[in-house]
Amino acid sequence: MTDTRPDFLVLENGERAEPPFAPEEYAARLERLRAVMERRNIPVVLLTSMHNIAYYSGFLHCAFGRPYGCVVTRDRCTTLSANIDAGQPWRRSIGDNLVYTDWRRDNFWRAAKSIIGATARLGIEADHLTLAAERTCRGMLGVDELVDVAPDMMRLRMVKSPAEIALIKEGARVADIGGRAIREAIREGVREIDVAMAGRDAMEIAIADAFPNAEYRDTWVWFQSGINTDGAHNPVTGRRLEAGDLLSLNAFPMVNGYYTALERSLFLGEPDAETLRIWRANVAAHELGLSLIRPGATCSGICAEINGFLEDEGLLRFRSFGYGHSFGVLSHYYGREAGLELREDIDTTLEPGMVISMEPMLLIPEGLPGAGGYREHDILVVDADGATNITGFPYGPDKNVIET
Repeated sequence: MTDTRPDFLVLENGERAEPPFAPEEYAARLERLRAVMERRNIPVVLLTSMHNIAYYSGFLHCAFGRPYGCVVTRDRCTTLSANIDAGQPWRRSIGDNLVYTDWRRDNFWRAAKSIIGATARLGIEADHLTLAAERTCRGMLGVDELVDVAPDMMRLRMVKSPAEIALIKEGARVADIGGRAIREAIREGVREIDVAMAGRDAMEIAIADAFPNAEYRDTWVWFQSGINTDGAHNPVTGRRLEAGDLLSLNAFPMVNGYYTALERSLFLGEPDAETLRIWRANVAAHELGLSLIRPGATCSGICAEINGFLEDEGLLRFRSFGYGHSFGVLSHYYGREAGLELREDIDTTLEPGMVISMEPMLLIPEGLPGAGGYREHDILVVDADGATNITGFPYGPDKNVIET
């Protein structure tokens, strides 16, 4: 029997949803990308990462092991999605959508070829395309040259539009709500997971109230206590809080694919002298860093000044990671604007429209006085005259010692 099922199809099911941003916002983003394509003589680009697909089309996918894409030509923007998602990708895309089926292997690439056609040069994201996908791409599309446009797109994303900044400010407001719920849930004997759920629930309610037409996904909390504070990304456990615990509050609301963060050190009970000394030193490093974020400053220069302060305090060897990073379409499993991180090897100059965190962390290993991880985190929007701190939750020993 002949199988007549299609390799790909158009499935415009239902009505278009309200996109995260106005159509003019996406048009401006595509115009800037097309300017890069024109300058580099790239007739068509195939996006494959979650963050860039979402940035240019409004559609944030759930891969679950399947490939997704967005083809940008000089006059079209078309998302490529799996049939398992039916009409949702079309409803959430600002342009066209083409659905590929599972009936034959590599139908994703057949769908892509139907839009891309014959081209000698194809723009791709080299930091996302796997070796296996690259081989299939070359074989099925017949492309002579794959051109990496990921660095160009990263630079375009690093400067935020007013609409993006407005959304990020809302995310920071929601993070403060989560922080307050977390702080109120802290008490001796409570599990980390219970505290985390209180913060997450409060943020999801606030997001749903503020963004009634959004999709809700991926908001999370990492609440850490005791030994679990040693890593910034340590997951939540069932450990019960004890008097004398150093605590780390980490609230991460997700709004339309945009991640924001609030991170604070707290202490359950009366801190000892060495804990207070280290905590206050980290707060001082944080405040120094906040003062350094302004137009014209370089990422590496900011890093060097904070390093110098911590070296004078005898604490530089306990510094854990970079001092901050950019914000935008990213989360703990997709997206990164590595060119805007406060590290020794990044020389990017800050400019108005960039959004960046200040988040120094000191890690004192177990067995030493004051053991644990100390971290404060604020988000700043760089403007013409300096920077605006959009994080409101208080920090430091004077605010975040919790009585038992």
